[in-house]
Amino acid sequence: MGRTHALTGALAGLLVGRLIGLDTQAAQQPGPSWAALGPFAAVTAGYALLPDLDHPSSSGTRLLGPLTGWLSRGLRAASRWVYERTKGPADEPGGQHRHLTHTLVFAAALGGLCAATTTAWGPWAVAAWLTLGLLLAADRLGPAVLLAYGVGAGLSLPLTSRGQPDGQAVLAMLDASSGWLGLAVALGCLVHCLGDALTESGCPLLWPFLPIRGETWYEIRPPRWLRFRTGQRFEQLVMFPAVALGCVAAIPGLLPQLGGLAAHLSAGGALG
Repeated sequence: MGRTHALTGALAGLLVGRLIGLDTQAAQQPGPSWAALGPFAAVTAGYALLPDLDHPSSSGTRLLGPLTGWLSRGLRAASRWVYERTKGPADEPGGQHRHLTHTLVFAAALGGLCAATTTAWGPWAVAAWLTLGLLLAADRLGPAVLLAYGVGAGLSLPLTSRGQPDGQAVLAMLDASSGWLGLAVALGCLVHCLGDALTESGCPLLWPFLPIRGETWYEIRPPRWLRFRTGQRFEQLVMFPAVALGCVAAIPGLLPQLGGLAAHLSAGGALG
């Protein structure tokens, strides 16, 4: 589900970015109103892949070699440690993949950690969190993610930041990202969990708040007829295209422009 997770993260970023007014803020700058949404959606897409670092063979685990491999081992060890100390009598053995990193608690904690470290350590911490998120997203969705961040961040900079030396412009770009970065991290992780909750395996999203029938890590999932298997035709031929269309529809002003372009081309063809 790598590509689907990333794209649903991008869609959530576009929708939530508009909800919190990022497009309104960007409209006050000379760039287009979607400018600030691009960076937010790109980073959210990346962190919608991070929960699967609890699997040793996930694409995220292999992304940066020993660095993400070490991070994966740490997450698996933490998940196993917490699981062994909190599991109920009916919970299955294991406790690594789809456990701690696939909970609302983890999403909120990681978003809070991001906000705290970027506040304490400034641009260096912002750059580190951004880099990880963008590399994760680009690995699944391609270099267009990096373009979306770079163009959007550049266009959404205040006028006073433009024309400054490169170093100052980069610092201004990082500062502009720091205000929403913790939310993007938490939102991406949450969207991943919601996606996994639709599969046959389910997801213990509400641990430890929802113990059911002796399971502290109860996997939330829809009725059987609504579940799907990851990597199968339904995901590839229905879900992914539907989410892609949702992303197009969520970009402010894009649908009217596409409609105008289609009308222009149709009129040109009729005249020809």
